[in-house]
Amino acid sequence: MTHSSLLHELDHPLVHYHMTVLRDCQSSGEQFRNQIDRLATFLAIEATRDLTLTPQTVQTPIGPADGHMLAPSIALIPILRAGLGLVNPVLGMIPQAQVYHLGMYRDERTAEPVEYYCKLPENRAADIAMVVDPMLATGGSIRSAIATLKRWGTNDIRVLSVLAAPEGIAAVQAEFPDTKIYVCKIDKQLDSRKFIVPGLGDAGDRMFNTSKA
Repeated sequence: MTHSSLLHELDHPLVHYHMTVLRDCQSSGEQFRNQIDRLATFLAIEATRDLTLTPQTVQTPIGPADGHMLAPSIALIPILRAGLGLVNPVLGMIPQAQVYHLGMYRDERTAEPVEYYCKLPENRAADIAMVVDPMLATGGSIRSAIATLKRWGTNDIRVLSVLAAPEGIAAVQAEFPDTKIYVCKIDKQLDSRKFIVPGLGDAGDRMFNTSKA
């Protein structure tokens, strides 16, 4: 694993395998969604490694057992639309998390994010916010989301992305150096169109069958 205190690139045989199937342009929309689901589960496990716990005793069929419950409140923040594909697997690992949505799209002329939807409850900021988006390319949408979450009142912000470009990671780290980033793979670079190379195509289109790419 490429690891620093804030940047985590997963290094696991199953991650490498599932990423290969995900990239393959011959994979169907169903296969693509399944691979996103599996990789998001790995990301959720890694991104929650340092969560604090509180003691909890439960009753088993045999007797009492000492255990633990999660201490912090956690919000999942999918960036619409592609981020929706990561919600269910992460929510499956953290069922008490709350889900709030940010809608953004990339202006293809400027490669800059345009926000069109934001639904966060006032005066109820979560202890931890996890921004989920399959791709961290330029970092524009994710940086906009982080800025929104900081205004909301959350300081522990974690980015979960399946694939990232070095340029996007650098942009997030430059603007928000306290943000934790978890990715399955860091690719080579962005091309002239700001697409990740070699990448996996348009994640939203492949996920929702709106393109053959």
